[in-house]
Amino acid sequence: MKTLSTQLSYFLQNKQIRQNLPILLRYVAALIIVIAVFTVLFHFIMLYEGKEHSWITGLYWTLTVMSTLGFGDITFQSDLGRLFSVVVLITGIVMLLIVLPFAFIRFFYAPWLEAQIRSRAPRSLPATTEGHVLLTSRDAIAPGLISRLERDDIPYALLEPDPTLASEGRIEGLNTVVGEVDDDETYRRLRADRAALVVANRDDIVNTNITLTVREVAPDVPIAAIARDEDAIDILELSGATHVLPLKQWLGEQLANRINARRAGIHPIGEYRDLQVAEVPVHNTPFSGHSIRETRLREQTGVSVIGVWERGRFQAARPDTVLTDASVPIVMGRPSQVAGLDRFLSDYDVNRHPILLIGGGTVGSAAARSLERRGVSVHLVERSAQRCRRLQDTCDDVFCGDASDYSLLHRAGIDETPSVLLTTNDDAVNIYLTSYCRRLNPELRIVSRITHERNLEAIYRAGADFVLSYSTLGVDVLTSILKQKELVVLGEGVDLFTRSVPSSLAGRTLAESEIGARTGLNVVALKNGETIRTDLPPDTPLPDGCELVMVGSDDQVDAFVDAYER
Repeated sequence: MKTLSTQLSYFLQNKQIRQNLPILLRYVAALIIVIAVFTVLFHFIMLYEGKEHSWITGLYWTLTVMSTLGFGDITFQSDLGRLFSVVVLITGIVMLLIVLPFAFIRFFYAPWLEAQIRSRAPRSLPATTEGHVLLTSRDAIAPGLISRLERDDIPYALLEPDPTLASEGRIEGLNTVVGEVDDDETYRRLRADRAALVVANRDDIVNTNITLTVREVAPDVPIAAIARDEDAIDILELSGATHVLPLKQWLGEQLANRINARRAGIHPIGEYRDLQVAEVPVHNTPFSGHSIRETRLREQTGVSVIGVWERGRFQAARPDTVLTDASVPIVMGRPSQVAGLDRFLSDYDVNRHPILLIGGGTVGSAAARSLERRGVSVHLVERSAQRCRRLQDTCDDVFCGDASDYSLLHRAGIDETPSVLLTTNDDAVNIYLTSYCRRLNPELRIVSRITHERNLEAIYRAGADFVLSYSTLGVDVLTSILKQKELVVLGEGVDLFTRSVPSSLAGRTLAESEIGARTGLNVVALKNGETIRTDLPPDTPLPDGCELVMVGSDDQVDAFVDAYER
């Protein structure tokens, strides 16, 4: 009874139900009147046929006919009575079997069920919660970041103002919490003062409000605010954001750093401690056609090959891995060693023609400015006349028109350019242009952005050499902030991971661990305190307390956790 009274009280407190209840009650009243009228008519028609029944019998007959039960114990013999029975039957079908269930579901059950769903998502976190990450939006970055946090056993909470969406997130297995993003009480309930990081990942105006609100509750908590407009960077910094992330601008810079321009050489992509990580395109270099062992890179320059990109496919670096003209090895070494490799390659694959940039939006503009700072000539192809005018001083030449026009691409230099950079925000367009440019010039390097991860395979099949998405960059940046490490963006679906040597592997050698065979990860370094060792023969011991530095995908790290840490 207590549960029933509680549910009834909750039911009557719901605003939508209180508004719908009079409509439902009016329909029920109309139904009762119809039943009463049919009961009276039954009584008089039976008298017409010379039969007499009680009023209870009349009600009984009316309900059995309207509900289509039709026991058949009471029937009319006259045509008038049978016609009346048909009217009662059709009225019952419409009012009892069609309209009443619909009205009940629409005005009673659906609002009650929605209220129940809304009540599932909590509005606060337990008092013991600490060291967690607060996400203020379920944007493109959130799924990948949540996956990383769950893998590393870092608690998180996803803030959602809409109770229904929050409840749907709970059903999907996400730790969603209901609350307004601009209410300081929300962040008190979410223990923001004890959080490891607050991520403001909405639009610039809302992110500014979030930052100011969080600062009232938690003056010292780190806040990472995403800036979609360059003008918002200073505003977010003044509002109190610890880290301001202009991800679209950084995406353009990362893409620009992956192109081939002027000559063969290295593409720096990050640092790990005092080691530098870089890409080395093999195209038109002495390494093409040789295995990693035959290149003697370690003996000649001191760098280690930690992985190889092969037209979108990342492979572990094995001594017998053969490098093709499309291969892009990833190397790690001291800055002086990487610089020596760059000098060695300076005389190969010389091409002084401008690179071709297709798309002059936010990402394209950032890429153009990055290339300009490096002294790389750029030809821009852009449909918007306004963007063409804006980037006229940044690029060497601007071609305003549709990139699918061969004559336009020919004038822009598609036949001679060493690289094409695709920065439009439409995946379908980028896939089409990748295939088109690859057909026009099979020798060039194609670097592209994507928006949706589902299109990754398609764009690589179309012929792209390197692809990077906004969401992947965002996840990598936020992970590096959270773990206080240098940012290394290896590419879509691949990352540089650090894991402590599991107790199950302590004392074994690298060969005995079978990490590569069982997980696919490539162990590239062993960190012992401040000492980092990159020369790892198979008999290298794995001491307890050391850290393994590995390269691979999220799925491979999950396999490592399942195999050795559980």
